[in-house]
Amino acid sequence: MINKDRIVPIQKIDFLSMIALVLKIAGVTFDVLKASDVEGHFVVAGDSDAGNLLADQPVKGLDFGAATAGVVYFVADYGFEGFKIGGAAAEFDGEIVADGITLYTATLASGAITVAAV
Repeated sequence: MINKDRIVPIQKIDFLSMIALVLKIAGVTFDVLKASDVEGHFVVAGDSDAGNLLADQPVKGLDFGAATAGVVYFVADYGFEGFKIGGAAAEFDGEIVADGITLYTATLASGAITVAAV
């Protein structure tokens, strides 16, 4: 429905599904990363390049597991706890504002995690 300011609001799709659609239109190849629990904890499977992943709900915690590289598109949960690599807490470069809507990328390369707002 068009509002009085001639803006067509998004009403029939959630934010992360819309981001998935935009990534597909942009030609970005990705897999959906499913949370391991209802609180929003994620673990990346595999032990090499994880490729591009899109977290299916706000991320409370993300463990890259045994992956050596990869990019995760995500929205930080209000209670964002941080990242892990192989189950151990990991530092990261970048800043996260856990506002429940800003889209970020977490890039793992050479054992380091870099976070950037999209």
